[in-house]
Amino acid sequence: MPPQLKKAVLLTIVGESVLQDRLMQLMKTLGVSGYTLTQVQGVGSHGVRMSDMSGVAGYKSNLELKTVVSENVSDQILIEINAYQAKYALIAFRQSVEALLD
Repeated sequence: MPPQLKKAVLLTIVGESVLQDRLMQLMKTLGVSGYTLTQVQGVGSHGVRMSDMSGVAGYKSNLELKTVVSENVSDQILIEINAYQAKYALIAFRQSVEALLD
């Protein structure tokens, strides 16, 4: 018998590393029980963004946060982080998924 999968949302946020503490606090506030956070590199409208090799934490470096949540929680996260786009390089997207959750 196949495992029981649940419908959920995979939310991915890519933004400046200086947002790390704010994003982690937001996840805690909204009761998100788990997420994956990694340093990433890329190119976008804000130019080349390297991983944190500059020696200055958060300077021109990016993070990627991924979490599997309900659609309602993803809505709340997107509403909260929308204001960050005025000051920081940030993109967020979500995908409908079926997940093996505990």
